[in-house]
Amino acid sequence: MAARGHVQDPNDRRLRPIYDYLDNGNNKMAIQQADKLLKKHKDLHCAKVLKAIGLQRTGKQDEAYALAQEVAALEPTDDNSLQALTILYREMHRPELVTKLYEAAVKKVPNSEEYHSHLFMAYARVGEYKKMQQAGMALYKIVPKNPYYFWSVMSLIMQSISAQDENLSKTMFLPLAERMVEKMVKEDKIEAEAEVELYYMILERLEKYKEALDVVRGKLGEKLTSELQSRENKCMAMYKKLCRWPECNALSRRLLLKNSDDWQFYVTYFDSVFQLIDESWTPPPEEEHSLEGEVHYSIEQAVKFIEERITEESKSSRPLRGPYLAKLELIRRLRYRGCNDEYKLGDPEELMFQYFKKFGDKPCCFTDLKVFVDLLPASQYTKFISQLLEVIPLSARAESEVALPADIKALQQHLCVVQLSRLLGIYHAMDKKQKLGAVRELMLRYRHGLEFGKSCLKTELQFSDYYCLLAVHLLLDLWLEGEEMAVWQCLTLLEEGLSHSPSNAQFKLLLIRIYCRLGAFEPVAELYASLDAKHIQHDTIGYLLTRYAESLGHYAAASQSCNFALRFFHSNQKDTSEYIIQAYKYGAFEKIPEFIAFRNRLNSSLHFAQVRTERMLLDLLLEANISTSLEESIKSMSLSPEEDDIPWKDLRDNRDLTVLFNWDPKDRDISEEHRKLSLEEETMWLRIRSLTLRLVSGLPTLSHTIQPKNSEKTAENGVSSKIDTIRSLLQQLEAAADSGKKFLEQKIQYPVLGPPPTRMAGFFSNGSCQCQTSLFYLVSDIYELDTNGLEDSAEIQERIGNSFKSLVERLTDLFNKCKGDLIEVRDGTLKTHPNLLENLVFFVETISIALWVSSYCDSVLRPFKSNLQKKKKKKKESSVAMPPIFTHFLDYVTELQTLTSNVIDHIKGLEIILTALKLEELSLKDTLLLQEEKKFTKTVQGKVQSSYHHSVQEIGELLKKRLDTIKKLKI
Repeated sequence: MAARGHVQDPNDRRLRPIYDYLDNGNNKMAIQQADKLLKKHKDLHCAKVLKAIGLQRTGKQDEAYALAQEVAALEPTDDNSLQALTILYREMHRPELVTKLYEAAVKKVPNSEEYHSHLFMAYARVGEYKKMQQAGMALYKIVPKNPYYFWSVMSLIMQSISAQDENLSKTMFLPLAERMVEKMVKEDKIEAEAEVELYYMILERLEKYKEALDVVRGKLGEKLTSELQSRENKCMAMYKKLCRWPECNALSRRLLLKNSDDWQFYVTYFDSVFQLIDESWTPPPEEEHSLEGEVHYSIEQAVKFIEERITEESKSSRPLRGPYLAKLELIRRLRYRGCNDEYKLGDPEELMFQYFKKFGDKPCCFTDLKVFVDLLPASQYTKFISQLLEVIPLSARAESEVALPADIKALQQHLCVVQLSRLLGIYHAMDKKQKLGAVRELMLRYRHGLEFGKSCLKTELQFSDYYCLLAVHLLLDLWLEGEEMAVWQCLTLLEEGLSHSPSNAQFKLLLIRIYCRLGAFEPVAELYASLDAKHIQHDTIGYLLTRYAESLGHYAAASQSCNFALRFFHSNQKDTSEYIIQAYKYGAFEKIPEFIAFRNRLNSSLHFAQVRTERMLLDLLLEANISTSLEESIKSMSLSPEEDDIPWKDLRDNRDLTVLFNWDPKDRDISEEHRKLSLEEETMWLRIRSLTLRLVSGLPTLSHTIQPKNSEKTAENGVSSKIDTIRSLLQQLEAAADSGKKFLEQKIQYPVLGPPPTRMAGFFSNGSCQCQTSLFYLVSDIYELDTNGLEDSAEIQERIGNSFKSLVERLTDLFNKCKGDLIEVRDGTLKTHPNLLENLVFFVETISIALWVSSYCDSVLRPFKSNLQKKKKKKKESSVAMPPIFTHFLDYVTELQTLTSNVIDHIKGLEIILTALKLEELSLKDTLLLQEEKKFTKTVQGKVQSSYHHSVQEIGELLKKRLDTIKKLKI
């Protein structure tokens, strides 16, 4: 191996073409080349593995696995075969096989540093912490390098983190890790910063804060240099844990003297000052105040210190915001404690005004002041805003015209004031006429501001974009107050804004929300794609897409949006393992628990569970009993009614509900209560959907032949337990539905830009819930008929016959709730009815479940009928009476067929109406619309019309396929 650098291994030369083919994605050629090579060199294991990789990538997983296991059984030790097998197993998502591979290699070549470290990393991929600890020590014995020793220590910490028993973690794993590091400290073998970090992490987890502080302040702490103020931050954390407020205060004071713009230290400084005041702390006589120097322990000292920082700031070469905001923060805290008047820090209104004069042209000015507006009395709001407006240099060409800014600086200042006005509720207090006037003014300012951004790139935002957003927020207020035209204007203005600022995510997100509210999903898919959501965003904002795609009848787009999300969640498993391995390699030990917490958080994500469940239901809806049988579909998804893989107790709501900018006052904004209720609602809906999926997946398990009236045999066949599972799931579904109904009685209204409500309300109100539950009860009755036979089951047959009748009635009711115009023109304004579209989608889903249940029915009744016909032939009688169940079932299937045909006709009618809708004839009489706005209004209304047309087409297509399956159900 040492000579490889000089003389190329002939095998490498032979394998090179196969590697090239695989790298270029030409898998078939790679397989052919490998076969050629294997004819000449039968023992070239690596060629076999490369052939297996080609087979795996062309979808022949079983052949690939068989080939790989053939080579693995020979326990290869050549580098090429091992590396190739590792790649193959990773592509197969079988990392546990890599560990077996290197375990065998290490036994054969016990002194190989390379194989030992590969074995360690293989264990890291599968999270085998105990074996990692042993592998790390084995490595250290072969090659005594510090990193290997600390790999072993870190693996002990990981065992402590993953241990179910916290007591075991604190009494065994962590103390052992501590002793291992102490041994290195005593022998003076600590070399790297990562090793000190690890020691600190162990002591912190053992709650030995005093010892951790000594380590950071001592000689070892000198190694902590990679992060700015790493040492100080760690000291501060330990002082807080130990409640050593004098040291906290002195250290934060010292750091603020160095940098008076570091906000985190102001917070610690104030916290510690008030803690010391509450404890009536006084400095010890004739001694240092604290380990860190002088301590401030009174309000007077704090006030003086902040005033000094402001004086210092005035001498600084660049303006610093920290000291001014610290003054406002101190006033806020003093007011909270009810002792503001004694210490004259100044009037908050005046201080905020001065702050605005200094920093008003910075976009951060609004977010800085937002935190402190509570300090203003409500009676002063209008006066405060007027005061701010007076200092902005605006100029009007004529007296009647709006005064506009002459440069970007003035524009930013004015924008800040407009945002503050919205936050203080000034816009909310206006009447309709004033609001429309304000919208007109904001749009005038927006269009004027575009002049300053003529040289902006497409990827940059226009300076005046917020004017447009604020105008849209005002129009949304009007829409909620019942002004139907306002919502179309929102879309018009946002589309106009997007044409000038194609990268503005806020425009896109708001468009997505409004289009979805109107029931138009088609434009949303394109908008979401242009957002180019990356990585974690599929979890945080993916709900905007997945909530509406299927419910608005865009099945293909729904499939695609679920795939996007699932691809991210599944790759997260693999990626996190790689991050952990990199963290070990580079000694970033403190990141490893973070990566694992991140993985766990994603695995228990609410959105992940929802997307998984909805995706499977959608696949069944689109394929089961159409392109494949229900049984095959369920088998391909590895679904089982007994298994519930959703971590209900640990579900995490990772949605970002504040992703849309909002300038509403606190009472109108999204509250913690809204978040809690939304999570509760989402979980209830997920439970209903998950139980529905599991009930459907139980249908094929019942369709096996049953020995009637032989309970022992049925128990052996496991079928009686299957029906018990179905009945138990049905009870759970009823309980979940009851909880959902109780929840909806609260009539919760989320803010318009808050979390979107689930589909639960429609599911109950249109009767889908009752229909689906009755269908699953019918399954139980049919099973009973199957077990008892036809002779003694007149009562069951009658019950089933009644169920059939009531089901047809319920389905007809559900269809009646789908009737009506999807888009209507009222007084020159468009009005959409997305609830009708959602009802249609629920109808399709319910009729599909009805058909799956009918197929089960069919599979039970068919054998009975053929037996009766055989009897007829034997007895040669024509008078063998047919049990009523057959007529009931035939009538039921015929009525289902008629009903489905009627719905398809209704949908064709909707298509004709939607096509005939002449939007351009709408008298957009609203004077607010300028000529350029009319162009965008046309676009918007066209998009909504096209989306509804698309929805209706997709629903119609699916129903036609379902109608074909009904026709096959005649016994």
